[in-house]
Amino acid sequence: MRVLMVAPPGAGKGTQGAIIAKHFHLSRVAIGDLLRRHVSEGTELGRSVQRYLEHGDLVPDDVVLELMRQGLSEARAAGGGYVLDGVPRTMAQALAAYRVALQLQMTAEVALHLAADDDELMRRLLKRAEVEHRTDDTELVIRQRLKLYREVTQPVLQFYDRRGILLTVDAMRPVEVVSADVIAGLEARDGHR
Repeated sequence: MRVLMVAPPGAGKGTQGAIIAKHFHLSRVAIGDLLRRHVSEGTELGRSVQRYLEHGDLVPDDVVLELMRQGLSEARAAGGGYVLDGVPRTMAQALAAYRVALQLQMTAEVALHLAADDDELMRRLLKRAEVEHRTDDTELVIRQRLKLYREVTQPVLQFYDRRGILLTVDAMRPVEVVSADVIAGLEARDGHR
């Protein structure tokens, strides 16, 4: 099974992605985690993307797509299934990611959309900031990230809907309830392949 996670910040991509990966024994490719690791390790890549992350701006496509290519190649070597979190964020990224996945014969079978409203997302992200001390979880940065999501990521959902792979789950409920719906929805899709 090959799953893309498409959701606004704070909707639970990381949490649900980990649950999906464990349940279906899939590789997990989390672009945001990879970027933050590069920043914390002070790599050349980390230094080049740090300001984007700190301001809630989108990291350049070439960087994101190269990390995605590496992640999908590793997933292919490990058996082929994956959960991809963090790509695409824009329509241009969606099209470029599709081309990369086609080249690797690793196109997504499901685009999982976790739907949540901005007030709940703000509450979750500010709470996460208290616990995890992430520099990209300030109110100003969160507002910027949500604005970008609504403007540039939301149209990507229509692309996946037209491809017939979009699965939307209400992420406004408790984690366990969302997880149960996500797993049930993915199992239903997996059974119809």
